[in-house]
Amino acid sequence: MCAAWTGARTPQRASTSSAQADVPSLYKSLQEYFPIGAAIVQEDITGPHSELLLKHFNSIVMENAMKMGPLQPKEGQFDFATADALVGFARVHHMLVRGHTLVWYKQNPDWLFKDASGKDLQPGPESKAIVLGRLQAHIRAVVSRYKDDVYAWDVVNEVIDPTQADGFRRTKWYELTGTDYIDTAFRTAHAIAPHAKLNINDYNTTDPVKRRFLLNLVSALKARGVPIDGVGHQMHSNIDAPSLASIVETINMFASLGVDNQITELDVSVYDSPRESCSSIPEDVLAEQGYRYRDLFDTFRSLQGRISAVTFWGMADDHTWLTKLPRKRLDLPLLFDTNLQPKPAFWGIIDPRRLPRRPAAEELRDFQGCSASQ
Repeated sequence: MCAAWTGARTPQRASTSSAQADVPSLYKSLQEYFPIGAAIVQEDITGPHSELLLKHFNSIVMENAMKMGPLQPKEGQFDFATADALVGFARVHHMLVRGHTLVWYKQNPDWLFKDASGKDLQPGPESKAIVLGRLQAHIRAVVSRYKDDVYAWDVVNEVIDPTQADGFRRTKWYELTGTDYIDTAFRTAHAIAPHAKLNINDYNTTDPVKRRFLLNLVSALKARGVPIDGVGHQMHSNIDAPSLASIVETINMFASLGVDNQITELDVSVYDSPRESCSSIPEDVLAEQGYRYRDLFDTFRSLQGRISAVTFWGMADDHTWLTKLPRKRLDLPLLFDTNLQPKPAFWGIIDPRRLPRRPAAEELRDFQGCSASQ
């Protein structure tokens, strides 16, 4: 997942402070269990969004500013301005920072897989050496700059494809280096920041087939002495899936390998099908979403000691990647609405007694104003 956001945010002008004066802090309410993070962009560190961020979250991750393309658009020429600003904000406010991501098959700079003449690199020993050298140079520069601020890195992101016989996603990284880029990324990051928590991050980790491939990879990395500390479970969810039992099973399976688990990109879509598209979201659906968040966090709490952090992929519904994918449609997946006020989703986590009546199944069957895409 980890999709780039290019849409416009709903303008916010009024302060959130007075409206939320009596609303409990999310991260303080959960501090005995794990830190609570949010994916942010530069606009989130000023104005009402910064108020919301500071009240409810004590950890941040950047949506795009630490990916290779934005950071190094030209070889050897880095643009750290946005990342520096967000890390600086976190430092001033004593917030944790997660680094996302050192290696991904998307949002790479154009030069990365080309030779000196601008032609695409072809598989072979020379190309492999070039790509791994570029990867090492990038990681050294980025991790060195932020090693005193970033406590955990998503070192490699979305490398598993369960449709492949060996389970590895076919990307330019894989085409040119096999799986060596994975080992190289972890070893290089560890050499620069030996105390940072180094994670492999992926989505649909509760899917049994994908999970088995990921378990095998983590086990193999550990057997080779590759310094991997944990698994990031993106947990892009909806109001029906994944099942709570599959989450518990997944976390326990990875914990049994001796690695940490983090929930890294949490949101809950109001849809359970990619074919649905709605012009408005009924209150009954938002109520059901609140119960879903209640159940998710009851599960996360029950796994205390095996989950070290929970991070949402955004803060409020005025800015979410789900309005774009799989196609542009209204979705309201986060804890705060487009006016930055708490939804039933928030109260499901903090105080389920404040949730509205739970709607019956037939009340959720069809959204008013919804249509199935063709």
